Amino acid sequence: MANIELLKLYKKNRSKKIKDELIVENVELVKIIAGRLYHSYNSNVEYDDIVSYGILGLIDAIEKFDPDKNVKFETYANFRIRGSIIDHLRNLDWVPRSTRQKYKKLEEVMLKLQSEHGFDIEDEILAKELNLSTNELHNFLSEVSIFSIISLDERIAENSNFNLVSDDIEASPETSFLKKETKNILIETVEKLPERERTIINLYYFSELTYKEISKILNISESRVSQLHTKCIIKLKNSLKSIYS
Repeated sequence: MANIELLKLYKKNRSKKIKDELIVENVELVKIIAGRLYHSYNSNVEYDDIVSYGILGLIDAIEKFDPDKNVKFETYANFRIRGSIIDHLRNLDWVPRSTRQKYKKLEEVMLKLQSEHGFDIEDEILAKELNLSTNELHNFLSEVSIFSIISLDERIAENSNFNLVSDDIEASPETSFLKKETKNILIETVEKLPERERTIINLYYFSELTYKEISKILNISESRVSQLHTKCIIKLKNSLKSIYS
């Protein structure tokens, strides 16, 4: 039975059997999302734990989804699953204070360099501004990769129930304008990114590819994809300061 038919049945009778069937039917989606975040997380947490956090998001999606609305369940579930994983990772407080401080400095420096050089900021320029060698910069960008993703998600989620890929998420009237502004700013920022960074954003968020898959397409290492993605995320987050500051 298709997802939508099961969901309509579950909405009517709240059967545990149907709920379990929906979980089994959609657990592969959880594994895909968990796998992508696990690789981004540089293995600092167990994959099975990430899947467990994702399952909680899937259950939340099943409970709250309204099959009568013009929204795809997969889109809605993707948002809830990813949000649940991000929330749990954030609550783990796995990032040392020193790393958070360095990351904040990185954001500030990149914002300064964006005003001077635009969105195409060479690693050598960034490293010099941070008093790091290029190799040290690369290691640091890889280290804070998942923290940068959580940081952007935090900024958006705290202000509007919004997803980078789709607008098919319920929103109260008071957040609709903020969602529209957020979407416009993010789209404008992505369009200004250097071609390779723009490609990474499109492949990661819209084609939902892993760092490994993207590395093969761009013929660069997975770690380099992670580093460039981190720079993209900071640029996106900085672009939102005008409405979220």
